[in-house]
Amino acid sequence: MSQVITCKAAVCWGNGEEPKIEEIQVDPPKSSEIRVKMLYASLCHTDVTLCHGHPVPVFPRVLGHEGVGVVESIGDEVKGIKEGDLVIPGYIGECKECENCKSGKTNLCLKYPLSVNGLMPDGTSRMSVKGQMLYHVLSCSTWSEYMVMDANYAVKIDATLNLAHASFLACGYSTGFGSAWKEANVEKGSSVAVIGLGAVGLGAIEAARIQGAGKIIGVDKNARKEEKGKAFGMTEFINPDESEKPISEQIKDLTDGLGVDYCIECSGVTALLNESLLAVKLGKGKVISVGFSMDATGPINLFHLLLGKTLKGCTFGGLKVKSDLPILLDKCSKKELHLDELLTHEVPLEDINKAFQVIKQPDCVKVLIKIE
Repeated sequence: MSQVITCKAAVCWGNGEEPKIEEIQVDPPKSSEIRVKMLYASLCHTDVTLCHGHPVPVFPRVLGHEGVGVVESIGDEVKGIKEGDLVIPGYIGECKECENCKSGKTNLCLKYPLSVNGLMPDGTSRMSVKGQMLYHVLSCSTWSEYMVMDANYAVKIDATLNLAHASFLACGYSTGFGSAWKEANVEKGSSVAVIGLGAVGLGAIEAARIQGAGKIIGVDKNARKEEKGKAFGMTEFINPDESEKPISEQIKDLTDGLGVDYCIECSGVTALLNESLLAVKLGKGKVISVGFSMDATGPINLFHLLLGKTLKGCTFGGLKVKSDLPILLDKCSKKELHLDELLTHEVPLEDINKAFQVIKQPDCVKVLIKIE
């Protein structure tokens, strides 16, 4: 029978505080859960916002939701996953039976939903420090040597996969990829603009390329992102700081004044949602909102919605963890994805705060966190 494990983890104790490495206790998994020995994790901008109490200010919490690890122990009702399997965490499950799963219109499962309260599905935690309960992040907490998650949110991966690449597929890159593939459903020959060329935006560019888009415009204030964007399939680059024109006008200048078929907003800057609406085609243009930030509201020009344009948000790029994520994993194994271009920096778990500094550097895309 599994016992409580004492291990190291990155704990954020309060709003705006830097995480600290603490010795914590991780309980054994309950019936539908697995306990995972983490191998690698990565830093997503969502983790930064979580440190600032968004969307739910619950502390103390163990951070991290991207990662890959090996299953250390399982609950007695877990099926399809065994001890020793490699897994990555998802933060939305897929039961394939609820109204949403059957609809084909959304990836937001009702049986295994997105959770932001920092607790397991049964409303409790599997982590504690000095006798105090610790909150999780979404379905998991990957910045820990061990963590527990519900098995229905885990995705088993092949042992031959590059583990760093697998970690990146747990959130950011996959979110962008799915936004172009599943949500926009980019058609061959269509035009796409992607605003914000971090891991999410680069994933959107890659999917647009694979879908056969004829024109892929990347938008970012960081001039170094031009080279990165081109590696993933970008055909044109806009640096907003190099022109006094609004982004939407610059996009129209590259599309004979018509705008693009699809604009994928990955920065989370709310003012850019309206720019995105102005940048897409009259009557049929579609904006996919992917970026996540602490700004909850922003201005939208309703007139452009009345002109037949569509604004749609999504979580995890509309990807279903059981049906769609294995397709990306297969592409990864066949080296069809440029995931090696994402990895720019690596830090050990003990130096987790260095990751928060590195991510601000202009040449940084993804920071890999080595747990072992």
